[in-house]
Amino acid sequence: MKAKIFLLTAFFSLLTGALSAQKFAYVDTDYILNQMTEYKAAQKQLNELSQKWENDIKIMKDEIDKMYKDYRAEEILLSATQKKEREDAIVAKEEEMKRFEQEKFGVNGELFKKRQELIKPIQDKVFAAIQRVAKNNGLDFIFDKSANMNILFSNPKYDRSDDVLDELGITQTENPNDK
Repeated sequence: MKAKIFLLTAFFSLLTGALSAQKFAYVDTDYILNQMTEYKAAQKQLNELSQKWENDIKIMKDEIDKMYKDYRAEEILLSATQKKEREDAIVAKEEEMKRFEQEKFGVNGELFKKRQELIKPIQDKVFAAIQRVAKNNGLDFIFDKSANMNILFSNPKYDRSDDVLDELGITQTENPNDK
């Protein structure tokens, strides 16, 4: 029994020593990315593309609404065959709009692919800079303050975001973490 207690105590002592020897830091990738003109340009391009497609969808919705209103206004005058044709045309237009929306905004839609094309190389560049900063500063862990990680308190002296920007050759504007 004494041997087990001794082994547990020794294990926890080693574990505590190992953990205290590790170096931690954090970065704020949102802050870093928002300092990068290439990221801002990519975001602008994505927003413009998204807005264009949203406008196209709105036009399609307006056409469908008009088709439906016209159908309702003329329904009394239409034969059964004409009613069926109009209803089929409205349904076909709705399906066309849904297909367009899925092609543009769906999980593997054009917006997703364009985001991958424009943003991923920038993120890879930032990730490589983070790795260099970690290596240059002898850091064992770097956390991302902007991700879904909850850091309830962070001492600014451990913030390496500006070091990453320096590594990327970007001149910083005001860091919101300095406030």
